[in-house]
Parts: sequence; C-alpha cells; structure tokens
Amino acid sequence: MTQNILDTLQTGAVFADLAPLGLIAFSGEDTATYLQGQLTNDVRKLATGAAQYSGFCSPKGRLLASFLLWSQDGATYMQLAGDLQEAIQKRLSMFILRSKVKARDARAEIVRIGVAGKHATQLIEAILGVLPPTDMGVVHTPAGSVIRLAAERYQIITTPESAAALNETLGRDASQIDYPIWQWLEIRAGIPTILPATQEQFVPQMVNFDLTNSVNFQKGCYTGQEIVARTQYLGKLKRRMYLVHGDSPAAPGDELYSADMEGQASGMIVNAQPAPNGGWDALAVIQISSADAHPIHLKSLDGALLAIEPLPYPLA
Repeated sequence: MTQNILDTLQTGAVFADLAPLGLIAFSGEDTATYLQGQLTNDVRKLATGAAQYSGFCSPKGRLLASFLLWSQDGATYMQLAGDLQEAIQKRLSMFILRSKVKARDARAEIVRIGVAGKHATQLIEAILGVLPPTDMGVVHTPAGSVIRLAAERYQIITTPESAAALNETLGRDASQIDYPIWQWLEIRAGIPTILPATQEQFVPQMVNFDLTNSVNFQKGCYTGQEIVARTQYLGKLKRRMYLVHGDSPAAPGDELYSADMEGQASGMIVNAQPAPNGGWDALAVIQISSADAHPIHLKSLDGALLAIEPLPYPLA
C-alpha cells in the first residue's frame, strides 16, 4: 500500500472485490424468529430496508463471530470473516431444529464490491441512479443493490452476470484496491471483524458494539444475552476497543502490555493492517485504565510502542 491510496481516497474513489469475505444466506418463513434468538441485534429491523452489524455469542456472552446483515430477494444474508464461515454456518444450523429455515453458502450467488473515497457517493449515484438516504440504508435497483456503510463507504451487491460490466464501469472512474486495503478502511472506521484468533475473547461491548448499533438491549433473549445485559447494566466495563498505530507488524490475537498490569496482558489486537503512510494500524481491546494513563506495548513490556488515535465515533 502506498501514499497514492491516501491521495485517491481524498480526491477520488477506490473499489475492492469482497469475495474473501464469507456469506451465509438464511431463507424460510421462520428466518427472522430464528435469527432473533441467536444474534445480538434486532433482526426484525432488517424488514424496514436497513442493514445492520451484529454478532453471534457463546453462552458465556463472548463473540464467536461478527458480521454485516441485510435482507434481499427473500433471504437474509450474513457476511463474515471467510475463515469462520464453515464453522459458524455449521454451529448456527445446529439450532435450527424444526424451524422452517435453511442456511446455505451464498458466496457463488452474488458478487460484493466495496467502494470508498471522497467521490464514492457521486460514483454510486452515477452508476445505480439512487443512493441510500442514511448510513446502513439499503436500496435495490435492477443493476444491483447498495448498502451505505458510512458517508464515504458503500457496498454494492450484484449478480455474477452483471459483475464484469459493473467492474469495468467502476474501473473507468475509480482505482481498484486489494482486499487488505479494504480491511484497513474497516479498521479506520472502527468496525471489528472477529477472526479465529479472537473468537471467545470479547463480550460485545469490549469491541464497541454498543457504540456502533451492533447490539440491541431491548430485543429479548438470544444466546449469551444474560451476560451481555449484565455487563451493560450491572457491571463496569473495564475494556474498550481503540484505534492504535505502531511501527511493528501486528496480528489478531497479539497481546498488549502496560506497566500497571504487573506482567498481565492489558489488551489484545483485534484486527491489523499496514498503514498507507507507514507502520501498522490496528483495532485493539485495551484495559481502559491502562489506555488512559500508561504507554501500551505490543507483545511485551519491551515491545513496540502503540499510539492511540481517535476513532470516527466517541468512546462512551
């Protein structure tokens, strides 16, 4: 990744093939009821034409996966880390039992393209002729559907038959980027992706689910809900997710250290990617007291120093 990417984001647009992400489709008349009992967010709101971030927890309230959800053509789509698709699809399918729901691998059914940058909105409107009115809004057109993830980030959803022409059109006015750069954009946006190395490490609030509308505290019971609710209403949250930058490579699951923790880890890397202007950017769950008052180091107290940078949303 080079400085040119930053320049393009500031003056134009970029697009990325999101095929490395997993995709599970749920269909059947009991889909909404079934998913409502499993996921952290209120799945019923998908019927209003909105997308949402959500998660799937263990009975202990620890995240097994995080994902983007939307409804389209009679199915509910769950987009998650590709490395987790098989295991999560299998685990969720175990709970379907007699419900009229089917889960299938949907990666070959549709093509997903991420678009970002200063001119992303203008480009999306020119291609599809319409824009979602708000963040996490979804609109459907004959040429494809589009989710507005944020003011300058979108996801287009189209058919394999239409993808080639769409990519050609995008290529005339935007620069194509590799998937890791899209992951870097997700990191800068403060949107975590649970990976195999970080499964069962965090309750939703630790990765800021309550700040990104990824958990709903009024929806009723779901797997792990009791622990999540107790953390929200009865406990004091001790760890939060921060955006950090350092000079040394980092990887999901790497532990973080600070002098106040007496040799115990004070945090963990959630996601990390090289930054276009050098070094590495990462999302990291860190002890709040440590982040507020002590230098944070990667892998050991003698490890590389990490600087905390502002997220695009306030930490409550």
